[in-house]
Amino acid sequence: MNFPQYTTTALEDWVSNWYIKRKFQYPLDLKLRKIAMQYEIFIHYKPFESRYARFGKYREIVLNSTLDRVTQREQFFHELCHAIRHVGKQTMMPEAFRELQERDAQHFTLYAALPFHMVKKYDLDDPELLDRWSYDFKVSYELCDERLEQIKRRADCTKMYT
Repeated sequence: MNFPQYTTTALEDWVSNWYIKRKFQYPLDLKLRKIAMQYEIFIHYKPFESRYARFGKYREIVLNSTLDRVTQREQFFHELCHAIRHVGKQTMMPEAFRELQERDAQHFTLYAALPFHMVKKYDLDDPELLDRWSYDFKVSYELCDERLEQIKRRADCTKMYT
């Protein structure tokens, strides 16, 4: 697939630019503590639901210690989005606004776990691409499949309008 025909979103560009500025160039660079440290966020592993919390200036992401590392990693990116892009307590906000934040966190997770400036280096016609992404980026096959389908959809839309 030809990536120049693919149009990135503003959020996708923001994530890639943030990584590039901080020298996150390869999948192995995407270490959770290193990313969290950039935002002065602590990571803790505890046996309950993953969440982001703020107490004054102290910020933490709690990851469910009973889950596998791949799931914890994906939940980290989801909670990181809440930490850096969202405000307010979800339990105190209107349902529609909470749903909007959750949708944003789902998109952010795709972009932060599989950033465009890294995935574009792969051959999208490789029959083992999803396995490679899953292994290299340490995320689920399902998340990789979702990201690839998103890229293909956008590339198809770009072709239609050019």
